[in-house]
Amino acid sequence: MKEIWQSRTSFVLASIGSAIGLGNIWRFPYVCYECGGGAFLIPFLVALLTAGIPLMVLEYSVGHKFSKPAPLALGNLKKGFEILGWFALLVGFGIATYYAVIMGWAFNYLGYSLNMAWGDNTQGFFFNQFLKISESPMQLGSVQWMIALGLILTWIAIVASIWKGAKTVGKVVYFTVIIPWIILLVFVARGLTLPGALEGLKYYLTPNFSALLNYRVWLHAYSQVFFSLTIGFGVQMTYASFLPRDSDVVNNAFLVSLADAATAFVGGFAVFSTLGYYANQTGLPVSEVVQSGPQLAFVTYPTIIRLLPFGSVIFGVLFFLMLLTLGIDSAFSLVEAGAASLIEKFNFKRVHVNIGFAIVAGLIGLIYTTRSGLYWLDIVDYFMNNFGLLVVGILMCIAVGWFYKHEEIREYANGKSDFTIGRWWDFSVKYLTPIVVGALFITNVVDRVKAAYGGYSRIAEFLGGWLVIIVFVVVAVILFKKKGRS
Repeated sequence: MKEIWQSRTSFVLASIGSAIGLGNIWRFPYVCYECGGGAFLIPFLVALLTAGIPLMVLEYSVGHKFSKPAPLALGNLKKGFEILGWFALLVGFGIATYYAVIMGWAFNYLGYSLNMAWGDNTQGFFFNQFLKISESPMQLGSVQWMIALGLILTWIAIVASIWKGAKTVGKVVYFTVIIPWIILLVFVARGLTLPGALEGLKYYLTPNFSALLNYRVWLHAYSQVFFSLTIGFGVQMTYASFLPRDSDVVNNAFLVSLADAATAFVGGFAVFSTLGYYANQTGLPVSEVVQSGPQLAFVTYPTIIRLLPFGSVIFGVLFFLMLLTLGIDSAFSLVEAGAASLIEKFNFKRVHVNIGFAIVAGLIGLIYTTRSGLYWLDIVDYFMNNFGLLVVGILMCIAVGWFYKHEEIREYANGKSDFTIGRWWDFSVKYLTPIVVGALFITNVVDRVKAAYGGYSRIAEFLGGWLVIIVFVVVAVILFKKKGRS
């Protein structure tokens, strides 16, 4: 029986949940601060309108038109493009293996927040006591079993969320999307009342218009939009395939894209108001306490929570609950996209695919629970996002813009929508987005030719980056060639 969303609200919330993730809290505010503050909103909005929304329309239209998950929908454009769909899902699989580990950290810290177990030295606690981090990626070390336990809990939650596909997901997202929004607003309200909050917001939003003359700022804007909307993973295309035939396409694409952008922007108020308070309490300038990524969530924020004048335990629990609910939607959307594709092509039973996915991804994820796990997580994350994902985006635009009647896709979207898109969409998909994302890809390649990523050894970079990409290409070809159900 064909899976279908029970309501438009379920679909919209699921798409928003997939797009909104940890990056909205720990990446966007930092990128905004680094790339011109308030002025960065100009290239960000331009990127959203010229690349983010057009690609969202593309994915929704292709998925809805052919009513199939990403690989099979792309295969309907041109047979060989099915490989691209499988590669996209494998990139998502690669991300899911370590994303679940980060959520495992959040499960652990949810427990630690009950008694402020991280103490005064949150950095030492995170790196030395919790991760027990080694000196390099090649010093693997033993599995940290508390982290592994968090990983198991995460995969149980993921499998439970997609147990019956769209039917289960459509119910879960009412909680996992709305709850983090509420908690985020609580943190914004709390942050704005703290001493030093305005100083933090000044660093976040003070416009530096000269930064707009730097081409890398514009590339960062397109990069942020691309990563944030979950474009290129096959997720949005697969979710759209579950829509009824008379469903809207363009309006949903705008709604989801703008909701994701708004969440990222509002998240900056929560982050920088509390960073301003942190600076005020420690006597340091805001510029010296600004962090992004895991260090913001698991070092800086626990310190801020400890320094709060009251309600530290409550805000600690709320913060890590927010991380878990933000992350679970993105994680299970990656899994559901892959599961739906395997079920559609090979007629596997869902229960077998769900459990099999969790076991395989969980076993791979054990690498990130070792003492060198943070290094491998960093390397794999960089290559999945900066190479795997960008390649999918470029080739997807080329597939529709140059090897298929892109006007037909636009007309199909317009025929299913409350308001229509014009030829600017054709231009964006055929020319603008491939050129800009291609430039971003080339700059990343040049950077990697000059030096290994993050100062790691070339062998670590190869094992955690290039080799993973190569393996995914090979597996994508195998899945394409393997005969499905008749």
